[in-house]
Amino acid sequence: MAKKRPQTKAGKPASAQGSQGSGGRRAAVADADVPVVGAREPCPCGSGRRYKACHGRAAAHAVTELVQRPFQGLPGECDWVALRELVPAATAGLKLRDDLPEGVTSVTLGTVLPMAWPALRRESGAVLLGLQNDTASGDISRDLADVLARALTATPGQPLSADRVPADGPRLQDLLDPAAPLEPVVHSGFEFWLEDASNTTPEVAASLERANEAAIPTVRLSGVEAAYWCEAAEKNHLRWVMPHPEDKLLDALARLHAAGTSSLGDDTRLVGSFRAHGLVVPVWDLPSELGAEEIEKPAVAFAERLAEALGSDAPLTPEERRARGGLTNRQVTLS
Repeated sequence: MAKKRPQTKAGKPASAQGSQGSGGRRAAVADADVPVVGAREPCPCGSGRRYKACHGRAAAHAVTELVQRPFQGLPGECDWVALRELVPAATAGLKLRDDLPEGVTSVTLGTVLPMAWPALRRESGAVLLGLQNDTASGDISRDLADVLARALTATPGQPLSADRVPADGPRLQDLLDPAAPLEPVVHSGFEFWLEDASNTTPEVAASLERANEAAIPTVRLSGVEAAYWCEAAEKNHLRWVMPHPEDKLLDALARLHAAGTSSLGDDTRLVGSFRAHGLVVPVWDLPSELGAEEIEKPAVAFAERLAEALGSDAPLTPEERRARGGLTNRQVTLS
């Protein structure tokens, strides 16, 4: 059996604390002050070990650890989730906690940017931040904040690449004004990529045309929050990101389903839900002839029924438990 390393009172191996004896090795610095270096380099804490075997191990864990609700605490959390996972083409203006840096005229969130760039600073000073990109760490909010911070000081006219993100770097919640609402604007295509359509090259025009052809027609309902109608080949759908705790929401949906009141009208059906970034997204099948405008009033009426069901603490009946089991079995996790 391998011999255990001696432990200090802090619970760390003695070799990671820095030696205090006559050998003259300097004491370790505080964890928060240890800079990031190459994995095979000596750890800056003074332990004598390689960085990857010392403080690099905790840093790597902090970077890769999945944050279940990365947008929690941001105004419009449900819309952040929808724009990240459900909506093809949309933008939303962002307001920073601090004043815009000199030369920056605006900051806009976009679902997707050209060539899947993480961000772009235009010659005009407008900054665009892409939301649907792959991220390197387990915290989307920290990844996006890192890209945004670099975009604010980037050379105008240049896109940004994704970089390694420090585990203690700022998050969107640190950079954005917590009082500024998120107001998504859903587009029929990706023309928001272009600052001046008259100067579009044939290559860019062709790329834009391909992107527009692949975009699923989507509309954000106006009467309720974070509900998105979309047009599909055989039937339309309503996908509604909800902020309620998962167990409480599933209980409420089960109560309505068992009572026969979970639909949005004739020939509509609650078919299941997604789980995305810590929130539940119920999904309804709709007839192909039922457009976004026609579903507005039924959605508002459903929201009232749901609020009443959420307020109930009564145990689920056998029928409601069966309905809940059916909803759970049809749940898909997106992230």
